[in-house]
Amino acid sequence: QVQLVESGGGLVQAGDSLNLSCAASGRTFSSYSMGWFRQAPGKEREFVAAISWSGGSTNYAYSVKGRFTISRDNAKNTVYLQMNSLKPEDTAVYYCAARRRAEPLATPYEYDYDYWGQGTQVTVSS
Repeated sequence: QVQLVESGGGLVQAGDSLNLSCAASGRTFSSYSMGWFRQAPGKEREFVAAISWSGGSTNYAYSVKGRFTISRDNAKNTVYLQMNSLKPEDTAVYYCAARRRAEPLATPYEYDYDYWGQGTQVTVSS
């Protein structure tokens, strides 16, 4: 069993930056694909970004491409989401997810992920 704990959320103004972290338990983190998803009030959860087990492949939603960067530190069992130029429409609960198997690399599909964190709130004011 893998436990994921997100942190780094908060209330910021439009144009600001935040760096989310997701700490994972377990000794096999380095073999997992990792993803970030978000859910805004009244909306379905949506894909934000994903990264392969090695960090060599990444994938981004069109709405965040060029503003968000996903990265990972396998030595620290942690995946990050650096969010720049935040917009009010980025307001959501952000979830970290882990996939046990390496393939497909950096998948954007929820059903491909096996473990989920509890989420961290990001609120961007205009």
